[in-house]
Amino acid sequence: MKSTVKLVRRFFIILVVSFTILIIVNIALFILLTYNEMNSGSPWTAAEKVSQSLISSENGFILEAGGVEALETSGAWAILIENSSGHVIWSSDKVPGNIPESFTIAELSAALRGYIADYPTTSCGHGDDLVILGFPKTSLWKLMWNTFDYDLISNAPKFVLTFFAFNIIVILLIYAVAVTGVLKSVTPIIRGIESLPDRGDVYVRESGLFSQVAASINRASEKLRVQEYELKKKDMARTDWIAGVSHDIRTPLTMVMGNAGQLADDGSLQPHQYAKVQVILSQSQRIRDLISDLNLVSKLEYDMQPLNVKKIDAVSLLRGIAAEQINSSLDPKYSIIWNTPDGLSRCSIEADEPLLKRAIINLISNSQIHNPQGCSISVSVNVEDMCVISVRDDGIGVDPEKLKSLNRAPQPFTSVTGHGLGLELTKKIAAAHKGRCVFSVPEDGGFCTRIYIPLACT
Repeated sequence: MKSTVKLVRRFFIILVVSFTILIIVNIALFILLTYNEMNSGSPWTAAEKVSQSLISSENGFILEAGGVEALETSGAWAILIENSSGHVIWSSDKVPGNIPESFTIAELSAALRGYIADYPTTSCGHGDDLVILGFPKTSLWKLMWNTFDYDLISNAPKFVLTFFAFNIIVILLIYAVAVTGVLKSVTPIIRGIESLPDRGDVYVRESGLFSQVAASINRASEKLRVQEYELKKKDMARTDWIAGVSHDIRTPLTMVMGNAGQLADDGSLQPHQYAKVQVILSQSQRIRDLISDLNLVSKLEYDMQPLNVKKIDAVSLLRGIAAEQINSSLDPKYSIIWNTPDGLSRCSIEADEPLLKRAIINLISNSQIHNPQGCSISVSVNVEDMCVISVRDDGIGVDPEKLKSLNRAPQPFTSVTGHGLGLELTKKIAAAHKGRCVFSVPEDGGFCTRIYIPLACT
């Protein structure tokens, strides 16, 4: 629904902007179209200029250059009517032949108000006499009965605002009807698209303006359902296969380890024979751990591993793991260093203790496996906004590309390569605890893993 509201808001903004632009464009167009007319001067101004330029002399009347220019510019002609007789006592060039030579008061009234022989006129006093200018028939349009009611003029602003408001209301109603129709068609489409990532049972009615889009969404939904079903089938088959293979391997592996253990306890073995038996035991143990990790990763990947979450102390957990590793016949070329600050005696988290312990032991084992020449392994607990469990070694480290790959989101175990299944398992265990894993290479070399686990609520 947020998308629908956003769509309505966008349409309304477009409407308001369109109104504003339309008003500005209309004003600009009006100014552009009337600019030449306003600059050309008023016909009444031309009449005044002719009256001022008309001079009486012994030989009659003379029109000076300013008056002649005014007549030529407007394409007009002029006559001077005597006040006492109503006769035309002077006329300019180009006066039409059908213009009377004398006017009655009634004819002058009509001429002053509008037209003489269909020629629009303007006038100006010249002493006691009257100058009348006549313009081409199609040059001006005059209202002869331009009398308006006073209340109409005084209320004109209110009428203009009323009409303006009425027009806006009508346009908004049209807009609302149009948008309602569009939204009625768009809303199911938006809901269907929003539901696709959730892999819900999406069906959009295939009718209306966006029927083809609705049909495409329905086809996409059906395709996703089929793909999800096929993926589940493959995932279940893979999980069953892993479980079956693990079970089939576990029995002979147990027999191999049992017989190798008996040989190791046999005191009659020669040193080189005892060394070979120890290799068999260590590699068999590694195979057993890999199978266990593989099963656990598969279960975590499909949320099949129930978490037995309880409040535990991360400091005590990590100290116990470090002590176990030191006391479990640790190879002399490896050393474990406790680096937790002395002031931190407790860090409470909610976690599945065996599962989290498995992740930390995997990290310690990973440091030993990938540094056969030996290294120092430091473990620590710190408190930031979360509980941070760190396992760091000073070994060979990893290259930047591998580090970038390790820091990606947890991957399916089928894509795990290189630095071992144990690191991917650690990432999945951290994710199962609503935390995360960060891998890094310190400036002085080596490899460091930080597990971030949310602190327990107090």
